[in-house]
Amino acid sequence: MGQVPPSGNPARLAHRPNRLTGSGVTANPPAQRPLFALLLRLAAAAMLSLMVALVKLASESGLALPEILFWRQLPTIPLIFLMFWATGKLGNFKSRRLGQHGLRATLGLIGMTLNFGAVTLLPLAEATSFNFTAAIWAVILSALILREKVGIWRWGAVLLGFAGIVVIAQPGDGNIPMLGAGIALGAAFMIALISIYIRDLTKTEDSLTIVFYFALFTLPVLALSLPFVWQAKNAEQWFYLGALGISGLLGQYLLTSALRYGTVASVIVMDYSALIWATLLGWSLFDRLPPATTWLGAPLIIGAGLLIAWREHQLSRPARNLTAAP
Repeated sequence: MGQVPPSGNPARLAHRPNRLTGSGVTANPPAQRPLFALLLRLAAAAMLSLMVALVKLASESGLALPEILFWRQLPTIPLIFLMFWATGKLGNFKSRRLGQHGLRATLGLIGMTLNFGAVTLLPLAEATSFNFTAAIWAVILSALILREKVGIWRWGAVLLGFAGIVVIAQPGDGNIPMLGAGIALGAAFMIALISIYIRDLTKTEDSLTIVFYFALFTLPVLALSLPFVWQAKNAEQWFYLGALGISGLLGQYLLTSALRYGTVASVIVMDYSALIWATLLGWSLFDRLPPATTWLGAPLIIGAGLLIAWREHQLSRPARNLTAAP
């Protein structure tokens, strides 16, 4: 799913050493293009929604999750190499932040495993709705790890979002598997954590460079699992694997580029379009529409995310930063 980025004042995150990454910004950040960033984020939501639908199709066809993850990452390296070669940008492969790329890749592999695992266990719309809680987890991360002061508005949004989770999951009385819900929430937590690293890396690295190193570091790990899960594939399964690899690469690139040209708070609203795509794909491919509890709970989670984004926008305005409390 589309990654809802971290909360926390984007201006403060951008201009101080990051407690998580241990690095500050060493280069001038790219020029901000808010409208372009919104369009990139909208396109990313569509591509990533298509990718997770293909993951579900591949899983239901009998393919194991580790193999799906491997083929999701494999096209990335040759395609990005060709892009850089065709545009004369092979120098973009150079990086002085390999340690940060490695850490981002480690967290990214955990997050992607949880995200894909949730998709195989839950209907698309429900998995997508839980994915939106990344903004809520980001508030908690900002308070506990970044030591950022979080006030009543954002804590209220956290409570609102978790109320939405309870409505959708219906613990003990719903049709949503609790294991799938737990994995989906874990995936959302990882998205929030990873997005802080991505935001930091985009200050000095090209978006495609970040995506390239993610694949480069994770592919060898995934390859180790292939002897245990490999199986002969039919044409349909090869189509699923190829399509999800390409859509995933495009989605991840668009997602990373959106964070390059726009702030977290400005682009987050476009992530919620993924629920529309997930509903349409779930209906057309799996003949399933979300139950009433999802339509009741999802707006609470989305409302929480929008409230967080609004508050972050207020705090990011220089005139308010001197007086506003979080």
